[in-house]
Parts: sequence; structure tokens; C-alpha cells
Amino acid sequence: MEHQSILELHPGLVWGFAVTVVIMLLLDLGVFNKKSHEVSSKEATIWSIVWISLSMVFSGVVYWVFNTDGTPESHALAVEKFTQYQAAYWIEKALSVDNLFVFILVFGFFKVPKYLHHKVLFWGIIGALIFRAIFIFAGVGLINLTYLPEMNIFGHPVQINVVMTLFGLFLVYAGIKSWGDGDGDDDEDYSDTAGARLIKSFWKVSDNYDGDKFFTIQNGIKMATPLLVVVGVIEFTDVLFAVDSIPAIFAISNDPFILYTSNIFAILGLRSLYFLLANFIHMFSKLPYGLAIILSFIGVKMLIAPWIHIPSPISLGIVGGVLVISVLLSIIFPEKEEEEKEKLED
Repeated sequence: MEHQSILELHPGLVWGFAVTVVIMLLLDLGVFNKKSHEVSSKEATIWSIVWISLSMVFSGVVYWVFNTDGTPESHALAVEKFTQYQAAYWIEKALSVDNLFVFILVFGFFKVPKYLHHKVLFWGIIGALIFRAIFIFAGVGLINLTYLPEMNIFGHPVQINVVMTLFGLFLVYAGIKSWGDGDGDDDEDYSDTAGARLIKSFWKVSDNYDGDKFFTIQNGIKMATPLLVVVGVIEFTDVLFAVDSIPAIFAISNDPFILYTSNIFAILGLRSLYFLLANFIHMFSKLPYGLAIILSFIGVKMLIAPWIHIPSPISLGIVGGVLVISVLLSIIFPEKEEEEKEKLED
């Protein structure tokens, strides 16, 4: 039972999760946002509450599925799985905020009209659903194949995983590097990133936007609009950020369904979180430092895992505590508004 996944315990939950996501996406695009418009803070707040509530309800379902018979052993396993989901969700949500800072810069660089932001983020998230599934399920499979034979180190029998060790070293490095590298993307030429070059390799790109269209006709020639280039840049940016966030959640659980569902629920709330962040960016000025600490902590957790197991509830408490402290410090010691405006204008 301890090594069983949700897929084995309750296969129907897979369909329930998939149907819920599809229905919500259809409602979002086909009903509530059928016409491109600028998203207000009120609308963004409502959708943020909806997505976070759905995520929390699903974590309750995770607990219920594993608490099969109400015994102390079953309850302990259910609590462990519940906290694994919660920790993975909030780690992905926190690291995604760093991603949103870059989205703001991308939209500013391409001068994307505000009423088109939602459409770009929607299609960016559709791509993320696919790429995250590939990364997570392939990653879990790779980890399961790279355990070294058990050996004695300092008098203790341990089994080291090559991939997890490499991920741990990378996350510690990424955490240390990101501590003082928060403004590294401000002057980047996003028109020359891999995502932009990929779009330009297939289509000629028009100079101007054509409403919310990805393609337009000019002088009888079908051309991509700058809006499609922006989607390509956003997709490529998300893939780069997944290099940090996906290894980080592997330190929390080896259950691919828990990892994928928590990751996807966190990503699905990104659009509404983006519009809140764009309006209240000063509330997150210290968050990059908190994310650096979280990445380093998770990296250390991976490295010491063969000797010391840090339970998921403790990991969740540390991640949550760092996030809360980061936001509180951002509010108490905000960056000057003028500095923030300059960053958005550059």
C-alpha cells in the first residue's frame, strides 16, 4: 500500500481530473473570455480564488483516496500524500511567480495591448500542460532507472540516485545564482530567443498586430502576426523555467500523478495571478530571494536524501514559511514605485 500510486488505487480519478481541467478551460475561453478584453483586478481575484479553491479541494480528494480504511497507518499515509501534493503545488506556484516577472517584460518588449494578454497566456498554458506531462512522467521513469546498487558510506547502507544527485547539485547552484541575479532579464532581446526564431523560421511576420489574430493576409501573402511570436516566446520561457521547477518537485514525491496534478493546478491559476501581479508588483519585490532559498533547500534535501529523509509536512512548512516571510518583507520594505515603473518601461 505504501508504494501504491493514486493511479492504482483509484483509476477513475484520472478521468475526473482530466474532465475538470477541460471543462474549466472551455468555460474560460469559450464563455467568460470569448471576446478578448483587458482583465480587471476584480476578475483576476475571482479566478485566482476559483483555481486555488479547486486545487485545495483536489488535495482533499488525494487524502480521501489514500485514507482507505481509517486505520492509523492509512491515515498517516494519507497525510503524507496530502502534504506531498500541497508542497509540490506551492513550490510550483512560487516558482511560477518568478516566471510571471519575465512575462511582464516580454509583453512590454513586444508592446502587446493589454486586452490580448489573456489570450497569449491561455495558449501558453495549453503548451505547458503538454510539456509538463512529458517532463514529469519521463523524469520519474528516468529516476527509477538510475539508482546505484546499495553501498556502505560512513558505516551506513545507502542507495544513491544519480539523477536526483545531479538535480540536487543543479538546484543548489540555481538558488545561489538567482540570489543576486534578479534583474538579469531586463535588457534581453526577446525577439531573438529560440521561441521567436522558431516562429520566424516557418512564417514571415507582419510588422503590426491584427486584433487578436495569429495570422493575417498582407499583399496576398499569409503572415504570422507578432502575437504568434509572443506565444512562441512565452512557450519557450515556460520550458526554461520548468528546468528549475520540475526537478524541485521530484524532491517531494515520486508519484507522477500527484506531481502532475499539483503542477497543472498551479499553472492553470497563472493567468489570473499574472494580472494581480502586474497591478501589485511591489508586493513581490523580495520574492526572488525567497525563491533562491527554496531552490537551495530543495537541492540540499535531494543531496542528503540517501542519509536523511525530510518528511513532506516539514518541507511544506519550510516552503510556506519562506514564501510568507518574503511577501511580508516585500510589503514592509517595498521598492520605490519609480524604480518599478522604470523596470516595466525598459
